[in-house]
Amino acid sequence: MYLRFHPLVHTILLCITMLLQEPSPAHARHLLKLATLAPEGSIWVEHFRDFAEEVNEKTGGEVTIRIYPGGVMGDDLAMYRKIRAGQLQGGGFTMTGIAPVVPDFNIMAIPCYFDNYDQVDAAIARMRPFFSQKFAEKDLEFIALTEVGFAYAMSTEPTSSIEELRRRKSWIPTGDPLTATFLKNLDVNPIPLSIPDVLSSLQTGLVDTVYVSLYGAIVMQWFTKARYVADFPFGYAYGAVAFSSKAFSRLPEEYGAIIREAAGSHFSALNRETRRTNDESRQVLKDNGVVFVEPQPATHERLAATREKSIAELTGSAFSREAFALLSRTNEEDGQTDGDIQ
Repeated sequence: MYLRFHPLVHTILLCITMLLQEPSPAHARHLLKLATLAPEGSIWVEHFRDFAEEVNEKTGGEVTIRIYPGGVMGDDLAMYRKIRAGQLQGGGFTMTGIAPVVPDFNIMAIPCYFDNYDQVDAAIARMRPFFSQKFAEKDLEFIALTEVGFAYAMSTEPTSSIEELRRRKSWIPTGDPLTATFLKNLDVNPIPLSIPDVLSSLQTGLVDTVYVSLYGAIVMQWFTKARYVADFPFGYAYGAVAFSSKAFSRLPEEYGAIIREAAGSHFSALNRETRRTNDESRQVLKDNGVVFVEPQPATHERLAATREKSIAELTGSAFSREAFALLSRTNEEDGQTDGDIQ
């Protein structure tokens, strides 16, 4: 039944709703709304909330960070537009989702580039100041790098060779030129979709192959359809926590320092936990009937050759030559770092 309220009643209800949504200025002088695609209940959102709680506590309630998980504010570009419009003050972005705004941030997602986390950590240590600079150029304050982990190709049918992959319907994130170029160089025509559309597309058969971390496959329930894993890292997946530079600059200097310190603590812990959870997820998937498929011997060599061809095409277009020169220096070293990832 449709109820018609007296205009005065409607106004009172609207005021009550606004009061419930917004903290009282007496309790929180600075409200920072931060959205993320990470699903509710995941370890990512848990650490976002812990981070927000510490900031609120250490600023004596002066700074409130409100978390909007699960893509309720839209995809990465929608979040960025809301930040520009002042409707949000921050976002937890995926590397591919923010790439149209900060193209160089996507560079560590080159498929088949990293073999292990030592290489990843060396790259993060070298690239972090560069990323901060690139985000600042887009009026974003880079706070932390968040990790999803190594992504694997997961399919509804066993896939152990390039020839079998060509027969699959591969998903890629919308706006991901790196994976798109790589797959096209393998003669695979990918299907771009936003992350919230992937599960339904697996269910309907629009796609039958996805690229996702082991924990991510569980959290998003993709493993219920894609039950075969090509058992080698396809690529490294990560993200960024960033605030509007304008909103961040309005904070007292000591509050900005508190946010950075809390981010360093909580997101370093998140990244360590993400790695541990990905390791544990391998057994969880096996226990739930997911099969890990070893690639055919020639597959790695063909993927390496495709990676080099793709890098040549992408450098100077999808990412800058400066970014790749910096990244490639990390692979010339031994890959050891002495700090935590953030």
